[in-house]
Amino acid sequence: MKIGELAARSGLTVKTLRFYEDQGLLPAVARSPGGYRLFAEESMRRLEFIVRLKTLGLSLEEIRECLAVHDRGRLPCADIQRQLLDQISRIDTRLRELQALRDELQATLRDWQSEPMRQGEEICPNLRI
Repeated sequence: MKIGELAARSGLTVKTLRFYEDQGLLPAVARSPGGYRLFAEESMRRLEFIVRLKTLGLSLEEIRECLAVHDRGRLPCADIQRQLLDQISRIDTRLRELQALRDELQATLRDWQSEPMRQGEEICPNLRI
């Protein structure tokens, strides 16, 4: 199928498909006599795989690694599990960072004054800056 048909079926843009092809995630199977990229049905499965892993937060590089395992004839399930566990760890770290930021924001707003007195050259006395 041509790239436009693949884009329509996958719900992705032609630009995205070209990007994935440039990144080595989606190989074109062949070219038509007119020079159009041709993709096999397997391309749809690859795109579904890519989209699914992206929704789980994996980077294109991580997805590329999993596809490379698949392309060597092995199931990438163990690699995907490792990537997902790493993703959970990154999320846990980010949650801790966000909680610390939330605590800081609450502490900053605790004594906030909507109309503070000007103090010297401070831009915002509430921030002491």
